Amino acid sequence: MDLKNKHIVVVGLGRSGVATARFLAARGARVTVTDRAPAETLKTAAAALDGFDVELKLGGHDTTDFETADLVVLSPGVPHTLPMLESAWAKGTPVIGEVELACRYITEPILAVTGTNGKTTTTELVGNMLKNSGKGVFVGGNIGTPLIAYADRSHARVDVVVAEISSFQLDTIIDFRPDTAVMLNITDDHLDRYPTFSAYADSKWRIFENQRPSDLAVLNAMDATVAAMIQNHPPGARRKLFSDEAIDKGAQILKDRILLIEAGRQTGSFSLSESGLIGPHNRENMAAACLAAREQGASDAGIQQAIDEFQGLPHRLETVGRVRGVRFVNDSKATNVDAVNRALACFDNPVILIMGGQNKKGDFTQLKAQVRRRVKTLVAMGEAKDEIVTALAGDPEKGILEAGSMEEAVEKAFAAAADGEIVLLSPACASFDMFANYAQRGNRFREIVERLG
Repeated sequence: MDLKNKHIVVVGLGRSGVATARFLAARGARVTVTDRAPAETLKTAAAALDGFDVELKLGGHDTTDFETADLVVLSPGVPHTLPMLESAWAKGTPVIGEVELACRYITEPILAVTGTNGKTTTTELVGNMLKNSGKGVFVGGNIGTPLIAYADRSHARVDVVVAEISSFQLDTIIDFRPDTAVMLNITDDHLDRYPTFSAYADSKWRIFENQRPSDLAVLNAMDATVAAMIQNHPPGARRKLFSDEAIDKGAQILKDRILLIEAGRQTGSFSLSESGLIGPHNRENMAAACLAAREQGASDAGIQQAIDEFQGLPHRLETVGRVRGVRFVNDSKATNVDAVNRALACFDNPVILIMGGQNKKGDFTQLKAQVRRRVKTLVAMGEAKDEIVTALAGDPEKGILEAGSMEEAVEKAFAAAADGEIVLLSPACASFDMFANYAQRGNRFREIVERLG
């Protein structure tokens, strides 16, 4: 792909946008970076482009840039349906994402992980399994380092590129083809961006779009939407499924063990007795990781070591304190309804649940059964507070409390909790009404808990 002297517009000056602009400028492209955010809020990002021949247009988008572009590259957070892109589409100008650009310069095998929930945990697990097996591994994509930074040859060459991939990134692929593609689950999310759940599911399914018969698709046979998609739009690659039922080819999940199966015969077995990951959903993540890592050459010893040693990631069912017998768990990354259902399934003791934030058009009534079964008291906060109260009224045993801040929510939850019970922050919402991101929200929760002690 010849980039020299091509006018390329990069939309979005976040981490991916900066890495993309640097990549393009280093190859002689005439680069314009545009972002609707004002220059004063993008000073750090802009400074990262010092020394590169890049034109910055911040505080809005100029349609003439798109009319004269030879290529448009979107950052993951930028919808490909924006009206400003119409002139590029009309001219037949390619509009792609950073992942699509990167894959054209990556020659190593790509192992890609997607799904509504569990992507980061599974991606990190796969990376650890391969590293423990002596493989050179790059782990990035939608987490950590963008793929384009690896394509830029600023990292040492590896045996396998392991990438978390979001639906937003899949929206703009053309040739992106993972040698191994993992689909963890597809449940309601991002319905503030997609017109229907079906459109969101179709976007996720594009991870298999360019796979060849020699490639591998790892799929969750327990997920209703994934199972339906397999029937209606079967991937062209080889398939291995993971399930808690007997399976002919893939992984069977038991309570304390994962069995790998080929043609109905057991070919591997991994103990979960030392795993620091809790809950049925994490057993699914580990099963998917075992299948994907083994496909790319991980040893059984390396896989088992990763299962034993991996303690989970911040903001994902992370215990952040115990005060007077009450356990506080930070699950701020649970930004959709399904993630909260999965979190609640992990606990047998009564839960005081803190929920709320900016709703992504999730259906909170889908939580009714789990809330009725496991939640003693619910504390609702943020923009979605009233929607949560309406959807779940009458379901928590001791009712619903309302809070105007995280501090008030934690204080009310603690007051409602007894020895041996759990205060769980699992919002089912985005954080942008009160916080910059889910990590800031989780850190604020931790800080307040630490003061309680």
